[in-house]
Amino acid sequence: MGTGNHPQVRRLVISGYYGFRNSGDEAVLRSILLALEEQGSAQGIKIQPIVLSADPALTSSMYGVESVRRMHPADLWNAIKSSDGLISGGGSLLQDATGTKTIPYYTGVMKLAQLLGKPTFAYAQGIGPVNRRWMDPMIKGVMRKSAYVSVRDAESAALLERIGVQADKIDIVPDPVMGLPLPTGSHASTAGQADSQPPVVGVSLRHWRSDGADMARAAEALVALSKRMPVRLRFLPFHTPSDTQTSEQVMEWLRGRLGNGSTAELAAPGDDPQQMLLEVSRCDALLGMRLHALIYAAGQMVPMLGLSYDPKIDQFLNRLGLKAIGSTEQLDPESFAEAASLLLADKAGWQAKHGPAIDLLRQQSQKPAQQIVGYLRQTLSR
Repeated sequence: MGTGNHPQVRRLVISGYYGFRNSGDEAVLRSILLALEEQGSAQGIKIQPIVLSADPALTSSMYGVESVRRMHPADLWNAIKSSDGLISGGGSLLQDATGTKTIPYYTGVMKLAQLLGKPTFAYAQGIGPVNRRWMDPMIKGVMRKSAYVSVRDAESAALLERIGVQADKIDIVPDPVMGLPLPTGSHASTAGQADSQPPVVGVSLRHWRSDGADMARAAEALVALSKRMPVRLRFLPFHTPSDTQTSEQVMEWLRGRLGNGSTAELAAPGDDPQQMLLEVSRCDALLGMRLHALIYAAGQMVPMLGLSYDPKIDQFLNRLGLKAIGSTEQLDPESFAEAASLLLADKAGWQAKHGPAIDLLRQQSQKPAQQIVGYLRQTLSR
């Protein structure tokens, strides 16, 4: 242990989908860094992160941490060799829905750390879907050799158990972003009801179906809501530039069709995840397709309606006692308008009902950082 005011420093490499300007993944990184700092301080250890990033300059400037190129073999080798361990996560890293290279890359980074004799830690990962059975051994191998494994839902734990990871080795914890605070010095405000302006409805959509039918249905649902009551639709692009383009397309479909003097606008919070969190906190309700839009809303107690494109959306909503309002295959405009109207009419009722589940997830979101720092502290005292 350190002496006096000089705690021991421990260098941790963090591997994830970072530096791609995806607000949800950047929020995961910011949340992990804050949790490690908080837990390190509580246990008398200073954690020095080294983040593997697609854009190390952006990552270093945004978080004030050391960052290296995630796909550069020498950078990877040197970072891990000089470290005291590797965190893999959070996010949906071990899945093959986005292609065949994702699982080999992330398990490969963990394997390299293990070959170099460094402890590895899986941090609140979402595992799956894994449709290619030949990838199972890659995941099983690195997880069984990890010092600590945590996943963000029961379904991920079940998948790991099915491929041969011991159940008692797996911690089920919330997504780290449940613990993300607003930027220092800022305050959430209800932009709508407080000053008799129309309520603000946040809208987080992403391109999914190639025929665009899901976005067309979302547009119809928003039109139906505006016919019932005046609303200010605020589109929130979580992954730029793709979500910005999708939002602009839907806004174009809404042009001239909204009722009751309702309006649609596009937010531009930039790359900082806490600025996007602030945007979400200022909504009176949210229609969310992006997982982290829903997590931001939960963290700020903003009533939400989830639009499912992936099982992870349903899994998160389920933890709050909620069900998706629709999916990329089906969304009834009038059912959506009815549900959204009810949320806007009784925000406090929604918060009272779902607040306890949200508070519990917030508290539990620190657990992986606590366990990892505790492990490093034990190794110091040996």
